[in-house]
Amino acid sequence: MRIEVTPLPGSPPLLNAANLLTLLRLALVPVFIAFLLTHDGQHTGWRLAATAVFAVAALTDRFDGQIARRRGLVTRFGTVADPIADKALMGAALIGLSALGELSWWVTIVIAVRELGVTALRFWVLRHGVIAASRGGKLKTLVQSLAIGLYVLPLTALGPDSVVDWTRWWLMALAVALTVITGADYVLRALRLRASGLAAARTVSRAG
Repeated sequence: MRIEVTPLPGSPPLLNAANLLTLLRLALVPVFIAFLLTHDGQHTGWRLAATAVFAVAALTDRFDGQIARRRGLVTRFGTVADPIADKALMGAALIGLSALGELSWWVTIVIAVRELGVTALRFWVLRHGVIAASRGGKLKTLVQSLAIGLYVLPLTALGPDSVVDWTRWWLMALAVALTVITGADYVLRALRLRASGLAAARTVSRAG
């Protein structure tokens, strides 16, 4: 017996262009890590390849959301999977750089704790609604991407006092600050969403 599942009228299909870009970003994470860690991160060619893969993956994060909104392809799966794919990419890059001794572990831990916490919050309030990405969150992601991209590039030959080294250090410092600030904002938004959801549920229960 063959069962065919068709989407409800007006509901975008699960496998749409936006969601496929999100899945592509997830698939690129292990490829990026493999390139980054090859030859202990000391081979210029592999580092350039890792940078290229990271750039492509980061670009999918920019375009999948735009495509979903412009073409009416926003789905609950995409709303949840998109930030997870983003966090997987950023987390893998930070852990890889710290494992290579090129980025302090405390930076990776602070960002990882925030990202995992926000993901947990999204699932915690999922039955009450979806926490959309804020402007601050998008800015945080952009700054993180730029900082990580500069750290992944094979720039050690320029020396520790080069302009690029100084630039990426300050970008990463800004990324950490935005990570903490936007993390606190997500906590407040999650608490408000859950409170409003519970209030609405109690109202419906009384009415019934």
